[in-house]
Amino acid sequence: MTDQIEQLDVTGVKVAVVDDAKTIRMMMTHALKGMGCEVECAEDGYKALGMLRRFKPDLIFLDITMPELDGYQTCTLIRNAEETRNTPVIMLSSSDGIFDIAKGQARGATAHVTKIPPLSVLRELIHSNTKTRKAA
Repeated sequence: MTDQIEQLDVTGVKVAVVDDAKTIRMMMTHALKGMGCEVECAEDGYKALGMLRRFKPDLIFLDITMPELDGYQTCTLIRNAEETRNTPVIMLSSSDGIFDIAKGQARGATAHVTKIPPLSVLRELIHSNTKTRKAA
């Protein structure tokens, strides 16, 4: 199974990472670029909204717990914006609690993953949530 996941091509996929923790942004960026993805980061929800309009990602990894505008509020704004409403949003959390998952889904999140996901999980999430978008 791991060999099959490693074969999933995510080269050239544009991924946005939104997290207030610099370490998480750096680790996610390193992992994603290692897979061949284009990566842009933002440290909060407000900065993310501007970056998303400019960068036009294929997929967004969004931290739940951030100051000012949290991940749930940011996800709602992403879903309400014409240019990002169909972009997959993967919520990043330090826990995999049912409450976090349900609240994220209610706000329009595509999926939920605990930080920092293993490379195989990252690759699978990116591939499964962008393959139809790349084909279009």
